Amino acid sequence: MTIRAEAQGTLRNVGIFAHVDAGKTTTTEQMLYQSGHIRALGSVDAGTAQTDWLDVERERGISVRAAVTRFAWNGAAINLVDTPGHVDFLSEVERSLRVMDGAVLVVSAVEGVQAQTEIIWQALRELGIPTILYVNKMDRIGADADRVLAELRRLLSPAAVPVAAPVGAEGDFAGTVDLLDAEAAAAQPWAASWRLALLEAAAEQDEALLEAYLEAGVLDEREAARVLTDGARRSALFPVLFGASGRGLGVTELMDAIVTYLPAAAGSTEGPASGVVFKMERDPVMGKIAYVRLYEGTIRNRDAVYNHTRDVYDKVTQIRRVHGAKSEDIGVLAAGDIAAVYGLSRARIGDVLGSPEGVPGEKRLAVPLLTVQVQWGSEADYPAVVAAFQELADEDPLLDLQWLQDERELHLKVMGPIQMEVLTSILLSRFKLAVTFGAPSVIYKETPAMAGEGFVAYLAPKPCWAILRFAIEPGERGSGLVYKSLARGERLLESYQNEVARRVPEALQQGLRGWEVTDLSVTLVEGEHHVWHTHPLDFVIATPMGIMNGLANVGTKLLEPLLRFRMSVPEEYGGKVMNELVVMRGEFDAPVLRQERMELEGLLPVATSLDFPARLGAMTKGRGTLTTFFAGYRECPPDVDVSRPRRGVNPLDEAKYILSMRNAMSG
Repeated sequence: MTIRAEAQGTLRNVGIFAHVDAGKTTTTEQMLYQSGHIRALGSVDAGTAQTDWLDVERERGISVRAAVTRFAWNGAAINLVDTPGHVDFLSEVERSLRVMDGAVLVVSAVEGVQAQTEIIWQALRELGIPTILYVNKMDRIGADADRVLAELRRLLSPAAVPVAAPVGAEGDFAGTVDLLDAEAAAAQPWAASWRLALLEAAAEQDEALLEAYLEAGVLDEREAARVLTDGARRSALFPVLFGASGRGLGVTELMDAIVTYLPAAAGSTEGPASGVVFKMERDPVMGKIAYVRLYEGTIRNRDAVYNHTRDVYDKVTQIRRVHGAKSEDIGVLAAGDIAAVYGLSRARIGDVLGSPEGVPGEKRLAVPLLTVQVQWGSEADYPAVVAAFQELADEDPLLDLQWLQDERELHLKVMGPIQMEVLTSILLSRFKLAVTFGAPSVIYKETPAMAGEGFVAYLAPKPCWAILRFAIEPGERGSGLVYKSLARGERLLESYQNEVARRVPEALQQGLRGWEVTDLSVTLVEGEHHVWHTHPLDFVIATPMGIMNGLANVGTKLLEPLLRFRMSVPEEYGGKVMNELVVMRGEFDAPVLRQERMELEGLLPVATSLDFPARLGAMTKGRGTLTTFFAGYRECPPDVDVSRPRRGVNPLDEAKYILSMRNAMSG
C-alpha cells in the first residue's frame, strides 16, 4: 500500500516550468483531464489545449503567455500557472515565479537538462520555492532515466531524490512504482538501489531517524514519508518523478506529489489586504484585467482597493476565477488565492495592492538584449499601431516601448526573433494591423570610466534656483545604480532631495553614447534651493544636467552583453567550430570528448553571434546542439565603439535643454 504524508491546507499555488518542448502544456492538459476538470483531452499540436488559447499559441503549438487554471485533487484546490518554455518569453516566467508557493519543473527524458531548465532552477532556488522535478517523455526513443537523474544531480542539485521509479523505457514504458511502497518496489529488482537512496535521503533529514536507520538498517516507511514531505516543503530535497504525459502515464502520481510535497498557501483572511498584480490582459468589453495573488486579507466586488505602488484607489467591479479562455464570477478573493480582478484601471504589472508587508520581492530573469524599430505599411495606421503597442507594453513592461513623437518612430526591446514573429502575429489577429520590424540591433550599456563630479547651477532664466553637486564612481560589474544623498536638509529640502532621487535613474537612461549608464554609484554631495526663487520643478530640469555634466567629466566605457553557451558537435567538426568561436571573440574551456562528440562551454558576445545558431547547423549538417543563456555585461574591446542617436535634447546643451523642458512643462 502506498504511504502518503497527510496533506496540510486545501490550496496550492503551483507554477509549471520547463525548457521549450519538454511537454509542459501537455502535462497541464492531462492534469486537467485526469482531475475531471475538463471532459475532453486537448492537444498542443492540434491547437486545442486549454491553456494555449491565444490564436498565435494554437497556430504555433507553443505557449507565449502564462495561463492560470484551477482543478481539484485529493481534497486540495490547485491554482496551476502554465508558463512559456521558450527563452523569448522569459518575462512571463519571471512574473509567475513571484506568486508561486511551489513549482513543477518538467525535464525531457531524451534531451535532459537544457538552458531554460537551468535558468529557472537557479531562480527557484534563489527564491526558495519548493520544487518537484518531473521527467517527461519516458516513452520516447532515447529516453534514459539513469542518465537524466545523473544530470539532475550534477547540474541542478545532489538533493534530487526519486520518489518513484519508471517501469520500462521508450516503447516499453508502462508507468512508475512508488519507492515508498516496499512491496511494489520489490517487484522491480532494478529499483532496489533507488529505494535505498530514497530511504537514506529521508534518514538524513532527521538526526534521530538517521541514528535509528544506522543501527537497525531499516526505516519505518511512515516516518520516511513524513520527513521526505517536510524536507521537500523546506526545499531541502527535491522529489523526482517520471512519466509520459502524452500517454497520460505518471500524471496521477505527479498530482499526488503536488498535494503531498508542495506547501499550502498561507495567509489570514482577516485584516488589511496585501497582494500583487503579476499579469495584465485586456477584455474588449470590461477593460483591464489584473491577475492578483492575495497574501493577506480579502477583496470583494465593489471594494475600493488601495494601489500602494501608484498611491491611488480603484474600485473593483468584478472578481473572476479563470480557466484558460473561460472564467466565472466568484465575487471574492481571499488570502492565499489567485483571481482576475476587473476595475483596477490604473494598475500595472508588479503593483502592490494594499500593504506591502508580506509581498515577496521579484527575481529578474529576462534581460532583453536586442532593440528593434516597428514599421507599418500605411501612414493611416500610425495612431492605431501606437495605441496597440502601448496596450501590449502594459501587458509586458519589458518591451520598454519608446515612442519618439517628433520622429514618428516606435522602438521596442525584445528577447529574440521568435518574440518578434509572435508580436507580428498578435498585431494582425488581435488589432488587425500589419507591421514588420527593422533589423534587430544589440543593446549596449555604458559605465563611468573613472570617478569624478557633476555640477549644475540652474539659476537662469528666472524664476528658478537649483544647485546640485554629484559624486560619480564606477561600481562592480552587475551592481546597477547605487544612489545616496549626503545633502543637508536645511540647504536642500527633503522633498527636493526626493525629487532628485526619482530623476537620477531617468537621467542615466541615455549616456554619452546614447545607451543606459549602469554599474555606478551616484552620491548627491550637496544641493541648494532658494526660499523665494525655487520652483518644485526646477530639480526635474537640473538633475539630468548635473548627471550629464558628471558623465562628460569622467567619460564612459562601452559594455556589451555576453551569452554563456554549452555546445555539442560531432568530433570531426570540432576544429572548424573552435576556429569560428575565436573569430567571434568567444572564450571557451578545454573541450571534453564524450562518445565521438566534442562538448564546449564558454562565453560569446551577443553582437558577433546573432546568426551563429543557423551557421552552426550548416557547419555540422544539423548535428550540432547549442544552448545559450544571458551571462551579463562586460567592457568592450577598444576597437568596438557603438553609439545610438539620442532621444530628445541633450542636457549637456544646457540652454537648449532648459528651453525644451520649460516648453514641455508649460505645455
